[in-house]
Amino acid sequence: MARPVRVVVLGSGSWGTTVAGLAARNTPTLLWARNPDTAAEINETRRNSRYLGDRELPEGLRATSDIAEAAQEADVLVVGVPSHAVRTALEQIADRLRAWVPILSLAKGLEPGTRLRPTQVVAECLPGHPVGLLSGPNIAGEIADGMAAASVVAIQDDSVATALQPLFASKVFRVYRNTDVLGCELGGILKNIVAIAAGMAEGLRVGDNTRAMVLTRGLAEMTRLGEAMGADPRTFAGLTGIGDLIATCTSPASRNRRVGEALARGLTLDEALTELGQVAEGVKTAPTVMELAREYNVEMPIAAEVEAVVAGRRSPAEAYRGLRRVAAGHEQDIV
Repeated sequence: MARPVRVVVLGSGSWGTTVAGLAARNTPTLLWARNPDTAAEINETRRNSRYLGDRELPEGLRATSDIAEAAQEADVLVVGVPSHAVRTALEQIADRLRAWVPILSLAKGLEPGTRLRPTQVVAECLPGHPVGLLSGPNIAGEIADGMAAASVVAIQDDSVATALQPLFASKVFRVYRNTDVLGCELGGILKNIVAIAAGMAEGLRVGDNTRAMVLTRGLAEMTRLGEAMGADPRTFAGLTGIGDLIATCTSPASRNRRVGEALARGLTLDEALTELGQVAEGVKTAPTVMELAREYNVEMPIAAEVEAVVAGRRSPAEAYRGLRRVAAGHEQDIV
């Protein structure tokens, strides 16, 4: 009888723990937590109280604070640390991971300085492995509560994606697949910036019409940059594009939206992040995305206003006044 596939998840934040819980219902799963107290709490009480409150985790989920132990056990590795910490985490296990172990990223940001996407960082740190991502409109708390949702395994080799799908799927959690890794990954990165704009709109009480405009024109910006960089524009009409955008912009649980709301209330960026107590990827990603927009000669007025607010050059109210000055062209223009 074949040994079951062992999934290892690096990162015990809300989404990393939730994904580990999904996998643990299908196959033996080990979660690496940087904090030994978090690992002990998961093993002893089946809780991760900091990130998931009193929600109960599956019995089959184990945790460790030893990253080398985690890497050695992996048949499939899921990288659930924030984008700025991916390289540091993976450099610790470069000589511990067995050859050809598939790796899926959960991160939705860009590495500071290099502007690399998380899958590119993974490929640099752990060459020779199939690398992809798991992404979609996934609010961790809702999925941990058993609410229906869907996600996408994006990896260039469709046969690998097919093998990975059932590891995370359940009756209420659908897992699709896609070979457009670039488009799926960019969708998860870029929607965080639009979500900050949506949060500012909520805080400023600009109205539902304005919020709808921000979401739809934000999607247009995401698609323009994605296509310029070589992604399939159809990807942005799917779960990792508009699906993730809707969830992140409308959910009160969205970290990036909450940062935007706090900024609109008059908090400084540092105060907003302190109040949040978690990573909001869009804050660090905004200036890097604007560098890409200039490099690929793509107009991104919403992202530009968000970047100006995050950098402290503009208030949320000034940013929305700035958007009014943008001339309207043909709605279907992509350049």
